[in-house]
Amino acid sequence: MAETHWTPLMVEERLVEAADVMRRLPDVRVPGHFNTWPKILHEFADLVGQAPPRLKRPPPSPHAISRMEEALAWLAWLEPMDRKIVWLRASGERWKAVCWTVGLARTAAHQHWVYALCLIASRLNGDAPARRSRQHLIEVARAAKN
Repeated sequence: MAETHWTPLMVEERLVEAADVMRRLPDVRVPGHFNTWPKILHEFADLVGQAPPRLKRPPPSPHAISRMEEALAWLAWLEPMDRKIVWLRASGERWKAVCWTVGLARTAAHQHWVYALCLIASRLNGDAPARRSRQHLIEVARAAKN
């Protein structure tokens, strides 16, 4: 199998997939609690005028869950604020909500997000995290993309 060169875009796509898999996992149920009421059977007249039920996506495959667990382990390499920004963006939050949650301006939050993706990509590529500035790491990742 050929070794892949990770880019920040690939890292972002994997984290978005991990957030999607997390949403599709079944709900956690407390053992020992159950319902003894019978299931309600609706007749056609009861359903007239109601919106059709939303279809649920199927549960994720075991391979998708393994990829999700791998991607979640990457978040441990980040600072807490960067981790929160990356996960909120992967979950589909808008920048306004992200900035409100972490208390940063839009440009600062975006710079934290880009830096975090570049840091994960460089760690996955086997580059030792040297004592370099955020800007240097971002420039190296952009140069590798071109």
